[in-house]
Amino acid sequence: MPENTNNFAEDSTQHLIGLGCPDFSLAAYIENRPDMPEMAYLDQLQPAASGEIQAIGQACGNGWRKVFNVYAKLIYALDSKLFPHSANGQSWQSYRDDFLLQQSSQTALLFNPPVLDASDTAPRYHIIMGRTYAKKLIHEEKLTVSLIWLDNEFAINREHRLVICPYFDYRQLSNSKIDRLARILAGFVRHI
Repeated sequence: MPENTNNFAEDSTQHLIGLGCPDFSLAAYIENRPDMPEMAYLDQLQPAASGEIQAIGQACGNGWRKVFNVYAKLIYALDSKLFPHSANGQSWQSYRDDFLLQQSSQTALLFNPPVLDASDTAPRYHIIMGRTYAKKLIHEEKLTVSLIWLDNEFAINREHRLVICPYFDYRQLSNSKIDRLARILAGFVRHI
């Protein structure tokens, strides 16, 4: 596919809001927050507490369970030589329950627009969940980076280690697409 130079506006001073490890190496950006009082007032990036992912899934429904399941499946699909934190669980389910978004997990689920910095001393990888959210960010000029659309579902920016992919839902991001996303992220590691 030809290169598409959609732009995002870069803002390295933006405040991070979401669940996850403050020293994350992999962040997934989602447009909405879980519909829970404690999430409505969250104004910083904080590690998930033990059992918090399960509590969010129970309180907020199947959609959020799918987001966490797909995120854990992605982490588990990553090459542990390139992403050592992917070896923490014996299965994607145990990774989800015991490590995902917790302190030292190196993962984050962010509710703010992507904060990109190509000069990070410890490289960070960024995933925007869903083309619709990505197009909204483009329209609102929240970030400016050129994108290469690999097809109708995946776009990348190598310099910022950014991927736009289908939303974290089984129907949109199937197991084969999770594997493809893992390969795309591994490709960024090889180009550092």
